[in-house]
Amino acid sequence: MGDLAASIRQQAQSLGFSAARFAALPDVWAASERLQVFVEAGFHGDMAWMEETLERRKHPRNMWNGAQSALVLGYNYGPESDPLALLAQTDVANISVYARGDDYHELVKKKLKQLATWIVSQTGCELKVFVDTAPLMEKPLAALAGLGWQGKHTNLVSREFGSWLFLGVILFDRVLAEDKPERDHCGSCSACLEACPTDAFEGPYRLDARKCLSYLTIEYRGPWPESFRQAMGNRIYGCDDCLAACPWNKFAQETHEIKLQAREGFEGLKLVDLAELDDPSFRVLFSKSPVKRIGRESFLRNVHYAMGNHLKRCDDPQARAALVRNLADESAVVRGSAVWALRQGLNAEDFAGVRSEYLLHEMDESVKVEWGVNDE
Repeated sequence: MGDLAASIRQQAQSLGFSAARFAALPDVWAASERLQVFVEAGFHGDMAWMEETLERRKHPRNMWNGAQSALVLGYNYGPESDPLALLAQTDVANISVYARGDDYHELVKKKLKQLATWIVSQTGCELKVFVDTAPLMEKPLAALAGLGWQGKHTNLVSREFGSWLFLGVILFDRVLAEDKPERDHCGSCSACLEACPTDAFEGPYRLDARKCLSYLTIEYRGPWPESFRQAMGNRIYGCDDCLAACPWNKFAQETHEIKLQAREGFEGLKLVDLAELDDPSFRVLFSKSPVKRIGRESFLRNVHYAMGNHLKRCDDPQARAALVRNLADESAVVRGSAVWALRQGLNAEDFAGVRSEYLLHEMDESVKVEWGVNDE
């Protein structure tokens, strides 16, 4: 069995995986109770699929009754530079590290299928492949297999790769090998909790997704609560603050996978240019990128909020002009976010002038709220 496990790891390494470890599935799993508490507290927000798939998600066998063990694989996507450096450039879009290159789902899934085909040819076992696309708790499985541990920010931390591992899982109908779980090495450190710009942590290991910028920028639809708009800065897709704050990143390594490296120009995208994107140009710019999946409406909402934060600090006529143009957008969400952003960058007299002109047009209730019409 040891020779087989070693051969599988060698094959995984040849496909580009940075780590590969095995776990036998326990009958009782503490992660199940944690998930139940998370959902019952409403911390999942509008992600209704988490509640709908709760029972299946609680244990891998609830999804595939024949599952006996798991091979958990890590694919390094470590950034080449400080992922928080762009936060100081208020006119530039800050996109989460994982989304600056191609969509990892396609890349990792392809390699997982190649590895799975090889394993079946060697063992004849039955298996199933997963890459964050099914109700499976990959992070607890990774901790069980010894790839790392779930830190106080609930993300996986690796002693070798810090915060920057994509996870893939292969479930088997038998136990091929079993590695030791990794213990928690967070100690008294709370850097990740203190780094959160929206105070999304109710405490160590307790994240309220409703306050998390990754949830708000990617999963949430519609206008945000105003306090989160101000706290987002220029983070228009995801947030890396809690990941980047972890001291274990001193061992992190830059990814060698070209498709996961930041695309040329993605670390200098101007907010004002992004605000000009129509749907076809949005799809072209973010082709093969995870950013595309949120759609232009939510994307421009995020961009506008970031532009408002920029205008609060800097006089930028180009940004104001782009926002005024977007007041005519067909989406109420886009129009409403443009109103809020303009309010941040205009004095009361100039904002009233723009408002008076705009009020000649019909508007729905959400846009009225942003203009303050309901205050009268």
